[in-house]
Amino acid sequence: MKLYIGLSIAGIMTSVSAFTLEPRSATGACQLLLSRAGRDYKGSSSSLSMQLTLYGSQGSRSPLVNWAAYEVGAELTMGDLSKNPHPFGQIPCLTDGENNDVLVFESGAILQHIYSNSDTGDSDIRKAAIVSWISWANASLDPICFLETPDGKVYDTGLKKPNRRIDTLDQILSDQEYLLPSGFSLADVAVASYLLYVPLFFGDIDLSRWPNIVRYMKRCVERPFYGQAFGSQVQQRLTIALEGMGKEKPKKSWFGL
Repeated sequence: MKLYIGLSIAGIMTSVSAFTLEPRSATGACQLLLSRAGRDYKGSSSSLSMQLTLYGSQGSRSPLVNWAAYEVGAELTMGDLSKNPHPFGQIPCLTDGENNDVLVFESGAILQHIYSNSDTGDSDIRKAAIVSWISWANASLDPICFLETPDGKVYDTGLKKPNRRIDTLDQILSDQEYLLPSGFSLADVAVASYLLYVPLFFGDIDLSRWPNIVRYMKRCVERPFYGQAFGSQVQQRLTIALEGMGKEKPKKSWFGL
């Protein structure tokens, strides 16, 4: 799945757009929330240029890039999609450098570019783990979350059935809040974003067979910067959906019977 997730499923963009009503620029948004977000990347700064431009839109996977930028304090300017320099015309796409001559595409590559150019103060061990998890999200988690036809159209999610890799992920999260024992990181942005897309696009999904993952997803969706990136209505919708997983739904009653 290389383009818009919503374009691969008939009608999905309509349902998602109803919850992503406010277009936003990332520039300055971090400063708005830093005083109240309780950030894990305390004291981090960015060595990225002031010309960092993201080409993307709500309803695609590009808001996960906004989320990552907010978390590490990197400022983004939203680019004109008619001037998107992605070689295949897809989003998200990022340019950097004084002349926008640094071109990065594919969400995982963009996250790694933002992370590697941000002064987070992370140790080499933590850096290696974060980069590994970002790569895992794109290479292994994405194909589980989104099942595709041979021509690349998403038709279902693999999370409706048992999966050994997801079992392992659930076990990892059984005794820690985030993927790294040392706390929240851009690894969680990558992994949680894909997981959270599933109940957003497949409203009837129940992930309660993985209770630790559901708690993890709820923990991530409640972060202030997630709401800033994806929109408060998406954040609220997912919070309600996650809280309802595993609970018996009320049966419909016809004519009082």
